[in-house]
Amino acid sequence: MRGAALCAPTPGCPKAAASGGPLGHDHLDVEGPVDPERAAVPGHQRDAVLNGRGAHQRVVHRTTGHSEGGEPAEQGRHGARAQEPAVREVRGEESAHRGGRAASGPGQPGQDGERLESGPRSPLVGIAQLADIVVGERHAGRRHDQPAVLLVQRVAGDRPDAQVRAVGLDLDLALTLGARLLLDAAGPAAMAILGHYGGLGSLCKLRKLVGSGFPAQERAAADGLLAVLPEAAGIMGGSCLIPAEWRRDPLLLEMGLRLTFSALVDADHLDTAAHFVGPAGSPVTPAADMSDLVRRFETCRSAALAGSPATEVNVLRGELYDAAVRGASGPPGLYRLPAPTGSGKTMTAAAFALHHAARHGQARIIVAVPFVTITEQNAQVYRDLLGPDVVLEHHSAVDQEGRRSKLGAENWDAPFVVTTTVQLFDSLFGRMPARSRKLHRLANAVIVLDEVQSLPAPLLVPILDGLRLLTEHFGTTVLLASATQPAFQHLAVWRRQQITDLVADPVAIYERLRRVRYEWWLDPKPTAAEVADRVAEQPQALVVVNTVADAREMFGLLAERAPGVVRHLSTRMCPAHRRAVLAEVRRLLADDEPVVLVSTQLIEAGVDVDFPAVYRALAPADSLQQAAGRANREGRRPEPGRVVVFDADGAGRPPDYRTPVELTTLCFGPGRADPDDLPMLQDYYRRLYEATGTDRGPRATRIQEHRRGLDFRAVAEGPLIDAATSQARDRRFAFRMLDDETVPVVVPGYDGRADRLVTQLRASEGMRRDLFRALQPFTVALPARLMSRPEVAALCDPVVGDLWEWRGEYHPDHGVDEGAIAKEMIW
Repeated sequence: MRGAALCAPTPGCPKAAASGGPLGHDHLDVEGPVDPERAAVPGHQRDAVLNGRGAHQRVVHRTTGHSEGGEPAEQGRHGARAQEPAVREVRGEESAHRGGRAASGPGQPGQDGERLESGPRSPLVGIAQLADIVVGERHAGRRHDQPAVLLVQRVAGDRPDAQVRAVGLDLDLALTLGARLLLDAAGPAAMAILGHYGGLGSLCKLRKLVGSGFPAQERAAADGLLAVLPEAAGIMGGSCLIPAEWRRDPLLLEMGLRLTFSALVDADHLDTAAHFVGPAGSPVTPAADMSDLVRRFETCRSAALAGSPATEVNVLRGELYDAAVRGASGPPGLYRLPAPTGSGKTMTAAAFALHHAARHGQARIIVAVPFVTITEQNAQVYRDLLGPDVVLEHHSAVDQEGRRSKLGAENWDAPFVVTTTVQLFDSLFGRMPARSRKLHRLANAVIVLDEVQSLPAPLLVPILDGLRLLTEHFGTTVLLASATQPAFQHLAVWRRQQITDLVADPVAIYERLRRVRYEWWLDPKPTAAEVADRVAEQPQALVVVNTVADAREMFGLLAERAPGVVRHLSTRMCPAHRRAVLAEVRRLLADDEPVVLVSTQLIEAGVDVDFPAVYRALAPADSLQQAAGRANREGRRPEPGRVVVFDADGAGRPPDYRTPVELTTLCFGPGRADPDDLPMLQDYYRRLYEATGTDRGPRATRIQEHRRGLDFRAVAEGPLIDAATSQARDRRFAFRMLDDETVPVVVPGYDGRADRLVTQLRASEGMRRDLFRALQPFTVALPARLMSRPEVAALCDPVVGDLWEWRGEYHPDHGVDEGAIAKEMIW
């Protein structure tokens, strides 16, 4: 299949006629026969095939400053090659060989103690080393110089050396010329050069570049370049660097280009940082010794559990933990941990990931959870077990994409990362440099998807397909952890995938951990006031409802009936406020004092609280089971916990709840199964996927089509609505984990420190990452539709970028209350 056939013609993008010669469409070929001469030789000999001369090996040791050949190390202007690990990781071998050997320490062959020097560095070294990434020796203990590095360093560096300036290249021209010159060798991967600063575009854009001819200015620059760098000709006319396996599978090619682009962007950031801090201050974190982290984790866990009573719950937790550690010896791939709520899933999943990474030489663990609340909670657990120097917590209410400074973007250069599924998957299918920077860290990593049932159904097909590609081709292991395991194997995208269960008989474990009884209050429907009456009779209870408005209403009703006892949680409260409420609730529960907590769904997934009674508004089955996990969580109460499922008259419900709730009432309820019945839960998911057409949903189908066509912008932002009349895009078909766009708003009304931080941020030059991070606990993500209301916008002042400051009242119980805003308006 030719490159021109890789995707269907997009509106407004006529395929240019092949111009012939080296700049025609031939070099966009993504499938073809393997070059046997190139495939049969190791990396440094392959360089000789490409450019007709031997490639010098200059692996420089930081400790000696000399190359292996004995000659002095050739230093670039900004010191050691800080970006090399970013490039190497795409292959899935950052810190160790794939043969099972754990990572060795810095300075040993094959580790981060080595630095490759090949002249003045460039942010585009990542794309130039595509050959090393995709066809270099998988088990090589060292890396080799490649003439492609020299080509791109002089063609498209953002700080061109004297040779580049001598041929008259500026940055924009360098990017365009660099893409042209590497088309024969890199094919579609040249898109990474074109999008280096503005983001990945589309194959159509690359075709337009090819079809536009070779402008005289660029031709003159190319002639001058070849005069000072004659070996570039060998690269420009060389064999395609993209491996045949990628060329046979458009989706694999798309994922490979994303990871390559990520390595390039991260190299740029690290190169810039090294320029400012000097050679001695490399911004690259040395490779972690996973075996040492395993020992640290096990030691701290044993200390934390010392003295715990031998309850049935604790015994089962130990059995589940041991099963996961045993399963960690299996090969990299897809794993499933069906762990009932309260069974110690947080520790167990981390133990599997650490033991597995240590055994297989994987570079890091990435734990992704659905809500920031759980991210904060789990990150603290992992810090206690591994140390604060090991764990990176990455989430933010302030999206720094597209701002003047990209230094605030994280590249996940840490052995243990805790993030959100929004950060993970919006980055995986994004296109902008700042968001893509971290992607290459997914190669050769263990990804733990906690509360996996929370993944949005309309995006399951591209998400699962992306995970499939990472596990099959990039050395990644994925662990699906949840008390409510979705039946992903019923979807076509995973129907043939081998998923290893870490628990041999999950049904038996769920039966042993059954700690609640369900009660159903559906017909006739109660009023919200009637629900409040019953809840107020309980000394301790949790009420979970489906909307922020319902939470505020229920809070008000209960506050009238039980003054001073009721607490509230919702996303209209800033993280610091939510943490304070949860801490107080846990204290009251531990002291056996009266407390009623009213919350939205954010309490369900992984938040560690233990109530004797839980009242849950009717919701999809997985949400009911998650809410039940907050009742009698530790199993220490003499009676089972009560879970009352009610359907209040007039209660709100998210639009996407309609079909799941209908199926829930068909599968579960009075006279039927309870939501923790695993066989029925699997049947529920099967019916849900069929009823909603998850396999063939229009959004997922369009996203997959755009991925196959290498239209990165259409994937991230949606297709053009009418290319002939407008550049507007249809975001209904874009990959977005959150359809309701939000705006970050600082709330000084909760804590005076936020006001001082905002003042400092306004007065600072550039984008201060430390100030943004300090503001995160005092930031609320308001829906964009709410911010568009004039009365709300009038109470917000711009700070910087897309960050705003809330000048209205911040309620001490439920935070930002848009329902009370009219009272604050001055007419």
